[in-house]
Amino acid sequence: MEKFFNVKQSKSDAKGTSSTEHEDGPSTSCYIPWVEKYRPSKIDEVSHQEEVLATLKSCLKGSDVPHMLFYGPPGTGKTTTILAFCKELYGLEFWRERVLELNASDERGIAVVRDKVKNFSGTAVSATKPDGSPCPPFKIVILDEADSMTNAAQAALRRTMEVHSRSTRFCLTCNYVSRIIDPITSRCAKFRFKPLSDEQMCKRLKMISESENVDVTEDAIQALLDFSEGDMRKSITFLQCVAKLHREKAITEGDIQEISGFIDKSVIDDWLQVAWSRSFDQSQCFVKKVIADGFAASQLLSQLHDTVISSDKLDDSKKAKLAEKMSICDKRLMDGADEYLTLMDITCEMMKHSAE
Repeated sequence: MEKFFNVKQSKSDAKGTSSTEHEDGPSTSCYIPWVEKYRPSKIDEVSHQEEVLATLKSCLKGSDVPHMLFYGPPGTGKTTTILAFCKELYGLEFWRERVLELNASDERGIAVVRDKVKNFSGTAVSATKPDGSPCPPFKIVILDEADSMTNAAQAALRRTMEVHSRSTRFCLTCNYVSRIIDPITSRCAKFRFKPLSDEQMCKRLKMISESENVDVTEDAIQALLDFSEGDMRKSITFLQCVAKLHREKAITEGDIQEISGFIDKSVIDDWLQVAWSRSFDQSQCFVKKVIADGFAASQLLSQLHDTVISSDKLDDSKKAKLAEKMSICDKRLMDGADEYLTLMDITCEMMKHSAE
């Protein structure tokens, strides 16, 4: 151990830098997830949410901020937008003192709302910063994934929003606005976040790949767009995973399929052919083989749905019946049903409609 430290110190002395500085360099630049590394820090850097950004920019000019409710699919920039808004509103050095952020990993029952949120929002703040410059005289509470809060916690939050509206503004983000109680939605300005367009996502992914010196083919970029379905966070995560696995070669569409868990189209086509052959034994063997190969049943259903909907061999009524059956099977899988029985159920349903 002593020899190790002596060697390490001699290397740092030769470079003219301390070992601490040498260790801190790569830790801050190489080990940051790309999702955080390239997270927009200004409102102007957020993509494809023009209506939301226009409203927030007007709030920055007048400092008149209402309670806000951001809702939309995951990975569309809800949390990024409100964090960028807070940074511009309070400044990079001061925003952490005025903002309380609670995400889905925190316990957010009624006790947290009554204690932590209420204590934070109950104290008034000054209209100036420590250096004497003006600052909005209120704080902001960010509740990420608010649709996972219990109804009792939301009811307690409603009362807190009502009592402390003079000193605190609340911003709730969620995927499903229908899970937020009406008394809260009526007190908030609602902003819908749309899935990102392929053009915006492609532009962002190319910028990141150029900054990280990653060689990505056009087919691989298109595969990222198809697999992420408008989720920028998912596409960036896939890109980083593939880049770490294939450091010295160009990233292809096959590499993206391998890391994303996407099932080859030939497997889905074979599944349809077996089902339409109306042979129960062949269907049973095929389903057992698919499960033995390790394919996720939920991913199989998702891709089967897209293939069935675009198929020319089925009329609209049969497509509707199969889509309804697939939704039922997907719900069963989410509830923990057996994958083999679920896949056999949808296979038999396809056999039934192919025989009609």
